[in-house]
Amino acid sequence: MTHIAFIGLGSNLEDPHSQLQRAFAALEELPATRLTARSSLYRSAPLDCPDLPDFQIQPDFVNAVAKIETDLTPQALLKALLHIEHQHGRERTYRNAPRTLDMDVLLYGDLQLREHGLTIPHPQMHRRAFVLQPLLEIAPDISIPGVGKAELALEKCQDQVLDRIRNAV
Repeated sequence: MTHIAFIGLGSNLEDPHSQLQRAFAALEELPATRLTARSSLYRSAPLDCPDLPDFQIQPDFVNAVAKIETDLTPQALLKALLHIEHQHGRERTYRNAPRTLDMDVLLYGDLQLREHGLTIPHPQMHRRAFVLQPLLEIAPDISIPGVGKAELALEKCQDQVLDRIRNAV
């Protein structure tokens, strides 16, 4: 059975724009999966991220959202995304560390799931403009199961500055 899922993508290391472009291409190569839409790229300051050692400030992130149709289970999809992150050199040195690539299952149909290592909808997505704005760009009427309309959630994130990167898709 085919499901519609939304994937959040983010990077703030090693040419984030290129990292996301390569990640979109990797999504197109997943088995039993088809990339059906991709948002623009958005730049934002790190949110809930600690500064780097020696008091350096983390670089800005570039984020996007992809819409896919997939026959993969949520668990198999997450495993595939983690593999793509690894191929991009993702290292998990500490929570919210800078990263070459981060890929999250945001939504998987109307599924609500909470298990070790995987929560759907993504538990913080309704509090993050860098997820909601690109999501609404490709799915303007989307609702988040258990939360409500994404558009209303975005209104609560007005203090988060987000810049659309022109000509980036």
